Amino acid sequence: MIEPSLTAFIDALPKVELHVHLVGSASVATVLELARRHPDGPVPTTEDELRDFYAFRDFPHFAEVYESVSSLVRTPDDVATLVLGTARDLAAQNVRYVELTVTPYTHQRAGMAMPAITEALDRAAGEALSLHGVELAYIFDIPGEFGAEGAAATTEHALRHPPRALVGFGLAGIEQMRPPYRDDFRAAFRAARDAGLRSLPHGGEMTGPETIWEVIDGLGAERIGHGLSCLQDPRLVAHLRETQIPLEVCPTSNVCTGQVESLGAHPLPRMLEEGLFVTLNSDDPPMFDTSLTGEYRAAAEVFGFGRDELAALARNAVIASGLDEKGKRAILDEIDALP
Repeated sequence: MIEPSLTAFIDALPKVELHVHLVGSASVATVLELARRHPDGPVPTTEDELRDFYAFRDFPHFAEVYESVSSLVRTPDDVATLVLGTARDLAAQNVRYVELTVTPYTHQRAGMAMPAITEALDRAAGEALSLHGVELAYIFDIPGEFGAEGAAATTEHALRHPPRALVGFGLAGIEQMRPPYRDDFRAAFRAARDAGLRSLPHGGEMTGPETIWEVIDGLGAERIGHGLSCLQDPRLVAHLRETQIPLEVCPTSNVCTGQVESLGAHPLPRMLEEGLFVTLNSDDPPMFDTSLTGEYRAAAEVFGFGRDELAALARNAVIASGLDEKGKRAILDEIDALP
Protein backbone atom coordinates (compact mmCIF):
# COMPACT_ATOMS: atom_id res chain seq x y z
CA MET A 1 0.00 0.00 0.00
CA ILE A 2 1.18 3.52 -0.72
CA GLU A 3 0.68 6.38 1.71
CA PRO A 4 -2.45 8.51 1.19
CA SER A 5 -0.31 11.60 0.73
CA LEU A 6 1.54 9.97 -2.18
CA THR A 7 -1.76 8.84 -3.70
CA ALA A 8 -2.99 12.43 -3.49
CA PHE A 9 0.24 13.64 -5.09
CA ILE A 10 -0.18 11.22 -8.01
CA ASP A 11 -3.79 12.28 -8.50
CA ALA A 12 -2.79 15.96 -8.52
CA LEU A 13 0.22 15.46 -10.78
CA PRO A 14 -0.29 17.15 -14.17
CA LYS A 15 0.27 14.45 -16.77
CA VAL A 16 1.04 13.92 -20.44
CA GLU A 17 0.10 10.65 -22.18
CA LEU A 18 2.28 9.73 -25.17
CA HIS A 19 1.43 6.09 -25.80
CA VAL A 20 -2.27 5.27 -25.95
CA HIS A 21 -4.21 3.75 -28.83
CA LEU A 22 -7.61 5.05 -29.91
CA VAL A 23 -9.43 1.72 -30.06
CA GLY A 24 -7.57 0.37 -27.05
CA SER A 25 -8.54 3.43 -25.02
CA ALA A 26 -12.27 2.75 -25.35
CA SER A 27 -13.87 2.26 -21.96
CA VAL A 28 -15.84 -0.91 -21.28
CA ALA A 29 -19.06 1.13 -21.47
CA THR A 30 -18.07 2.55 -24.86
CA VAL A 31 -17.15 -0.88 -26.27
CA LEU A 32 -20.44 -2.32 -25.02
CA GLU A 33 -22.29 0.57 -26.67
CA LEU A 34 -20.55 -0.14 -29.97
CA ALA A 35 -21.08 -3.89 -29.64
CA ARG A 36 -24.80 -3.39 -29.09
CA ARG A 37 -24.89 -0.86 -31.92
CA HIS A 38 -23.29 -3.47 -34.21
CA PRO A 39 -24.56 -6.82 -32.86
CA ASP A 40 -23.28 -8.71 -35.89
CA GLY A 41 -19.73 -8.10 -34.64
CA PRO A 42 -17.50 -10.58 -32.77
CA VAL A 43 -17.43 -8.71 -29.44
CA PRO A 44 -19.56 -9.75 -26.42
CA THR A 45 -22.44 -7.49 -25.46
CA THR A 46 -22.40 -7.99 -21.68
CA GLU A 47 -19.86 -6.58 -19.24
CA ASP A 48 -18.87 -9.92 -17.66
CA GLU A 49 -18.35 -11.54 -21.06
CA LEU A 50 -16.35 -8.55 -22.27
CA ARG A 51 -14.02 -8.69 -19.25
CA ASP A 52 -13.45 -12.40 -19.97
CA PHE A 53 -12.85 -11.46 -23.61
CA TYR A 54 -10.05 -9.16 -22.38
CA ALA A 55 -8.16 -12.03 -20.65
CA PHE A 56 -5.21 -12.24 -23.03
CA ARG A 57 -3.17 -15.42 -23.52
CA ASP A 58 -0.31 -13.73 -25.36
CA PHE A 59 0.34 -10.85 -27.75
CA PRO A 60 -1.10 -12.54 -30.89
CA HIS A 61 -4.30 -13.19 -28.92
CA PHE A 62 -4.33 -9.55 -27.80
CA ALA A 63 -3.91 -8.45 -31.45
CA GLU A 64 -6.83 -10.69 -32.41
CA VAL A 65 -9.07 -9.19 -29.72
CA TYR A 66 -7.95 -5.66 -30.63
CA GLU A 67 -8.87 -6.29 -34.27
CA SER A 68 -12.30 -7.56 -33.15
CA VAL A 69 -12.97 -4.36 -31.20
CA SER A 70 -11.67 -2.30 -34.15
CA SER A 71 -14.27 -3.98 -36.35
CA LEU A 72 -16.99 -2.24 -34.33
CA VAL A 73 -15.72 1.19 -35.40
CA ARG A 74 -17.63 1.57 -38.65
CA THR A 75 -18.65 5.21 -38.99
CA PRO A 76 -16.99 8.61 -38.48
CA ASP A 77 -19.32 9.16 -35.53
CA ASP A 78 -17.93 5.99 -33.95
CA VAL A 79 -14.42 7.43 -34.35
CA ALA A 80 -15.39 10.74 -32.76
CA THR A 81 -17.14 8.92 -29.91
CA LEU A 82 -13.93 7.04 -29.12
CA VAL A 83 -11.79 10.20 -29.17
CA LEU A 84 -14.13 12.12 -26.88
CA GLY A 85 -14.42 9.19 -24.49
CA THR A 86 -10.63 9.04 -24.26
CA ALA A 87 -10.40 12.78 -23.63
CA ARG A 88 -13.03 12.56 -20.90
CA ASP A 89 -11.24 9.69 -19.17
CA LEU A 90 -7.85 11.39 -19.38
CA ALA A 91 -9.19 14.72 -18.11
CA ALA A 92 -10.36 12.93 -14.96
CA GLN A 93 -6.71 11.91 -14.41
CA ASN A 94 -5.33 15.44 -14.69
CA VAL A 95 -3.91 14.79 -18.16
CA ARG A 96 -3.18 18.05 -19.96
CA TYR A 97 -1.98 16.74 -23.32
CA VAL A 98 -2.23 13.43 -25.17
CA GLU A 99 -0.75 12.09 -28.37
CA LEU A 100 -3.40 9.60 -29.41
CA THR A 101 -2.37 6.81 -31.77
CA VAL A 102 -4.90 6.19 -34.53
CA THR A 103 -4.69 3.31 -37.03
CA PRO A 104 -6.61 4.82 -39.94
CA TYR A 105 -6.15 1.81 -42.18
CA THR A 106 -8.47 -0.27 -39.98
CA HIS A 107 -11.18 2.36 -40.42
CA GLN A 108 -10.57 2.52 -44.16
CA ARG A 109 -11.04 -1.25 -44.33
CA ALA A 110 -14.39 -0.76 -42.59
CA GLY A 111 -15.46 1.40 -45.54
CA MET A 112 -14.76 4.89 -44.22
CA ALA A 113 -13.32 7.44 -46.63
CA MET A 114 -10.09 9.17 -45.61
CA PRO A 115 -11.60 12.70 -45.62
CA ALA A 116 -14.49 11.51 -43.43
CA ILE A 117 -12.12 9.97 -40.87
CA THR A 118 -10.08 13.17 -40.81
CA GLU A 119 -13.18 15.34 -40.36
CA ALA A 120 -14.23 13.21 -37.37
CA LEU A 121 -10.76 13.48 -35.81
CA ASP A 122 -10.66 17.25 -36.31
CA ARG A 123 -14.12 17.71 -34.83
CA ALA A 124 -13.34 15.50 -31.85
CA ALA A 125 -10.04 17.27 -31.11
CA GLY A 126 -11.83 20.61 -30.94
CA GLU A 127 -14.52 19.22 -28.65
CA ALA A 128 -11.95 17.46 -26.45
CA LEU A 129 -10.36 20.82 -25.71
CA SER A 130 -13.58 22.78 -25.27
CA LEU A 131 -15.46 20.13 -23.25
CA HIS A 132 -12.67 18.47 -21.29
CA GLY A 133 -9.69 20.83 -21.38
CA VAL A 134 -7.43 18.20 -22.93
CA GLU A 135 -5.15 19.23 -25.80
CA LEU A 136 -5.10 16.38 -28.26
CA ALA A 137 -2.63 15.48 -31.01
CA TYR A 138 -2.62 12.44 -33.29
CA ILE A 139 -0.12 9.82 -34.38
CA PHE A 140 -1.04 7.76 -37.46
CA ASP A 141 0.40 4.26 -37.20
CA ILE A 142 0.84 1.44 -39.68
CA PRO A 143 -0.57 -1.92 -38.52
CA GLY A 144 2.57 -3.92 -39.23
CA GLU A 145 0.82 -7.19 -40.00
CA PHE A 146 -0.83 -5.57 -43.05
CA GLY A 147 2.56 -5.02 -44.63
CA ALA A 148 3.00 -3.00 -47.79
CA GLU A 149 -0.71 -2.35 -48.23
CA GLY A 150 -1.09 -0.96 -44.72
CA ALA A 151 2.04 1.15 -45.12
CA ALA A 152 0.89 2.66 -48.41
CA ALA A 153 -2.63 3.44 -47.21
CA THR A 154 -1.45 4.98 -43.93
CA THR A 155 1.11 7.12 -45.74
CA GLU A 156 -1.45 8.32 -48.27
CA HIS A 157 -3.85 9.30 -45.51
CA ALA A 158 -1.15 11.10 -43.53
CA LEU A 159 0.10 13.06 -46.54
CA ARG A 160 -3.10 13.72 -48.49
CA HIS A 161 -5.76 13.98 -45.76
CA PRO A 162 -4.02 14.74 -42.46
CA PRO A 163 -6.01 15.92 -39.45
CA ARG A 164 -4.91 19.34 -38.27
CA ALA A 165 -3.42 17.91 -35.08
CA LEU A 166 -1.36 15.16 -36.76
CA VAL A 167 2.16 15.26 -35.31
CA GLY A 168 3.63 11.79 -35.72
CA PHE A 169 3.89 8.60 -37.74
CA GLY A 170 4.10 5.17 -36.10
CA LEU A 171 4.36 1.43 -36.64
CA ALA A 172 2.74 -1.12 -34.33
CA GLY A 173 1.30 -4.62 -34.42
CA ILE A 174 3.08 -7.97 -34.29
CA GLU A 175 6.77 -7.19 -34.62
CA GLN A 176 7.69 -10.69 -35.81
CA MET A 177 5.77 -10.00 -39.04
CA ARG A 178 7.75 -6.88 -40.01
CA PRO A 179 10.94 -8.19 -41.69
CA PRO A 180 9.45 -9.01 -45.13
CA TYR A 181 8.15 -5.44 -45.38
CA ARG A 182 11.24 -3.64 -44.09
CA ASP A 183 11.74 -1.58 -47.25
CA ASP A 184 8.03 -0.67 -47.44
CA PHE A 185 8.10 0.62 -43.87
CA ARG A 186 11.33 2.51 -44.45
CA ALA A 187 9.87 4.22 -47.53
CA ALA A 188 6.70 5.14 -45.66
CA PHE A 189 8.62 6.69 -42.76
CA ARG A 190 10.93 8.55 -45.12
CA ALA A 191 7.91 10.15 -46.81
CA ALA A 192 6.28 10.98 -43.46
CA ARG A 193 9.45 12.54 -42.07
CA ASP A 194 9.93 14.55 -45.25
CA ALA A 195 6.43 15.91 -44.65
CA GLY A 196 7.43 17.08 -41.17
CA LEU A 197 5.96 14.26 -39.08
CA ARG A 198 7.91 12.81 -36.17
CA SER A 199 9.00 9.17 -36.36
CA LEU A 200 7.36 7.40 -33.39
CA PRO A 201 7.36 3.63 -34.00
CA HIS A 202 7.00 0.74 -31.58
CA GLY A 203 10.09 -1.42 -31.16
CA GLY A 204 11.37 -4.12 -28.84
CA GLU A 205 8.02 -4.91 -27.30
CA MET A 206 7.95 -8.60 -28.27
CA THR A 207 11.20 -9.07 -30.19
CA GLY A 208 14.86 -8.51 -29.48
CA PRO A 209 17.17 -5.51 -29.77
CA GLU A 210 17.42 -5.95 -33.54
CA THR A 211 13.92 -4.45 -33.88
CA ILE A 212 14.95 -1.41 -31.87
CA TRP A 213 18.06 -0.95 -34.01
CA GLU A 214 15.86 -1.13 -37.11
CA VAL A 215 13.46 1.58 -35.91
CA ILE A 216 16.45 3.77 -35.06
CA ASP A 217 18.58 3.15 -38.15
CA GLY A 218 15.87 2.32 -40.68
CA LEU A 219 12.97 4.49 -39.54
CA GLY A 220 14.77 7.40 -37.87
CA ALA A 221 12.90 6.94 -34.58
CA GLU A 222 12.70 10.06 -32.43
CA ARG A 223 10.82 8.20 -29.70
CA ILE A 224 10.27 4.46 -29.30
CA GLY A 225 7.19 2.62 -28.08
CA HIS A 226 8.12 0.10 -25.36
CA GLY A 227 11.82 -0.66 -26.06
CA LEU A 228 11.72 -3.49 -23.49
CA SER A 229 14.42 -5.64 -25.05
CA CYS A 230 17.06 -2.90 -25.19
CA LEU A 231 18.67 -4.20 -22.01
CA GLN A 232 19.75 -7.36 -23.85
CA ASP A 233 22.27 -5.35 -25.87
CA PRO A 234 24.88 -3.28 -23.99
CA ARG A 235 25.82 -1.39 -27.15
CA LEU A 236 22.17 -0.42 -27.65
CA VAL A 237 21.85 0.66 -24.02
CA ALA A 238 24.92 2.85 -24.46
CA HIS A 239 23.45 4.36 -27.65
CA LEU A 240 20.10 5.09 -26.00
CA ARG A 241 21.84 6.59 -22.99
CA GLU A 242 23.96 8.84 -25.19
CA THR A 243 21.18 9.96 -27.55
CA GLN A 244 18.44 10.09 -24.88
CA ILE A 245 15.86 8.78 -27.35
CA PRO A 246 12.72 8.51 -25.18
CA LEU A 247 11.26 5.07 -24.49
CA GLU A 248 7.50 4.94 -23.91
CA VAL A 249 7.23 2.25 -21.24
CA CYS A 250 3.85 0.61 -20.52
CA PRO A 251 4.32 -1.78 -17.57
CA THR A 252 0.81 -3.18 -17.10
CA SER A 253 0.42 -3.71 -20.84
CA ASN A 254 3.64 -5.71 -20.94
CA VAL A 255 2.39 -7.99 -18.17
CA CYS A 256 -1.06 -8.46 -19.70
CA THR A 257 0.31 -9.40 -23.13
CA GLY A 258 2.84 -11.81 -21.64
CA GLN A 259 6.00 -9.87 -22.40
CA VAL A 260 6.91 -9.62 -18.71
CA GLU A 261 6.04 -12.16 -16.02
CA SER A 262 4.89 -9.62 -13.42
CA LEU A 263 5.09 -5.95 -12.55
CA GLY A 264 7.78 -6.79 -10.03
CA ALA A 265 9.86 -8.32 -12.83
CA HIS A 266 9.44 -5.33 -15.15
CA PRO A 267 12.73 -3.76 -16.33
CA LEU A 268 11.59 -0.16 -15.80
CA PRO A 269 13.72 0.41 -12.69
CA ARG A 270 16.81 -0.94 -14.42
CA MET A 271 16.14 1.24 -17.48
CA LEU A 272 16.22 4.26 -15.20
CA GLU A 273 19.32 3.01 -13.40
CA GLU A 274 21.02 2.75 -16.80
CA GLY A 275 20.32 6.42 -17.44
CA LEU A 276 17.73 5.86 -20.18
CA PHE A 277 15.05 8.44 -20.96
CA VAL A 278 11.76 6.83 -19.94
CA THR A 279 8.13 7.94 -19.95
CA LEU A 280 5.25 6.14 -18.25
CA ASN A 281 2.21 5.26 -20.36
CA SER A 282 -0.99 3.19 -20.38
CA ASP A 283 -1.14 1.78 -23.97
CA ASP A 284 -4.67 0.25 -24.07
CA PRO A 285 -5.91 1.03 -20.55
CA PRO A 286 -9.44 -0.44 -20.31
CA MET A 287 -8.30 -3.63 -22.05
CA PHE A 288 -5.61 -4.00 -19.37
CA ASP A 289 -7.73 -2.72 -16.48
CA THR A 290 -5.40 0.21 -15.88
CA SER A 291 -5.10 3.95 -16.47
CA LEU A 292 -2.28 6.46 -16.68
CA THR A 293 -2.84 7.34 -13.02
CA GLY A 294 -2.85 3.61 -12.30
CA GLU A 295 0.57 3.25 -13.89
CA TYR A 296 1.98 5.96 -11.61
CA ARG A 297 0.40 4.28 -8.59
CA ALA A 298 1.85 0.93 -9.62
CA ALA A 299 5.29 2.51 -9.99
CA ALA A 300 4.98 3.81 -6.45
CA GLU A 301 3.64 0.59 -4.94
CA VAL A 302 5.70 -1.99 -6.84
CA PHE A 303 8.95 -0.13 -7.47
CA GLY A 304 8.92 2.10 -4.40
CA PHE A 305 9.08 5.32 -6.41
CA GLY A 306 8.52 8.47 -4.38
CA ARG A 307 7.50 11.98 -5.34
CA ASP A 308 10.81 12.86 -6.95
CA GLU A 309 10.90 9.80 -9.20
CA LEU A 310 7.24 10.13 -10.18
CA ALA A 311 7.56 13.86 -10.91
CA ALA A 312 10.66 13.11 -13.01
CA LEU A 313 8.67 10.63 -15.12
CA ALA A 314 5.93 13.22 -15.57
CA ARG A 315 8.50 15.81 -16.66
CA ASN A 316 10.01 13.34 -19.11
CA ALA A 317 6.66 12.91 -20.84
CA VAL A 318 6.29 16.67 -21.21
CA ILE A 319 9.81 17.04 -22.60
CA ALA A 320 9.38 14.14 -25.05
CA SER A 321 6.05 15.43 -26.35
CA GLY A 322 5.33 17.43 -29.48
CA LEU A 323 4.13 20.44 -27.49
CA ASP A 324 5.73 23.77 -28.31
CA GLU A 325 8.09 25.29 -25.76
CA LYS A 326 5.39 27.51 -24.27
CA GLY A 327 3.08 24.53 -23.78
CA LYS A 328 5.84 22.44 -22.24
CA ARG A 329 6.87 25.22 -19.89
CA ALA A 330 3.31 25.67 -18.65
CA ILE A 331 2.94 22.01 -17.63
CA LEU A 332 6.47 21.78 -16.22
CA ASP A 333 5.73 24.81 -14.06
CA GLU A 334 2.58 23.10 -12.79
CA ILE A 335 4.55 19.99 -11.88
CA ASP A 336 7.22 22.03 -10.12
CA ALA A 337 4.58 23.96 -8.17
CA LEU A 338 3.11 20.86 -6.52
CA PRO A 339 3.73 20.83 -2.75
